[in-house]
Amino acid sequence: MLRTLLASIVLVLATATGAWTQNVEIIKQRQELLDQMGKAAKGPGQMMKQEIPFDEATVQAALDTIIANAAKLPELFPDDSRTGGETEALPAIWENKADVMSRYEKLVADAQAAKVAVSDEFEFMETWPKVAGNCGGCHKKYRVEKK
Repeated sequence: MLRTLLASIVLVLATATGAWTQNVEIIKQRQELLDQMGKAAKGPGQMMKQEIPFDEATVQAALDTIIANAAKLPELFPDDSRTGGETEALPAIWENKADVMSRYEKLVADAQAAKVAVSDEFEFMETWPKVAGNCGGCHKKYRVEKK
């Protein structure tokens, strides 16, 4: 009986440790994708503020990163990744998961549309805020506020 109990405890601990490790890995994956998107958007953000000159190649590369990463992100919010690591994801994500997933779909669609539309600075100035607005909307509702 003691052997069975010990075996059960070991199994539960191994399973819990495996799940925790999985959570941390998934959280790291989504943070990496989001971080890449933020870094890619930095140049276009500076262009919007007219801190640096418009560069179509930089904008197109940023849009490529946003499209690729935003398409992968919905798979990186399984229920077992609510906590762990250094996640900044609020519980509201899992309470409103359909909304979050539709936001990623909209981000991809807006970035794809911008990719086609942006060929000069004027189109960029009109189109980029539509793409970047997706990020801010999600951050305000579903991410721990940065201080």
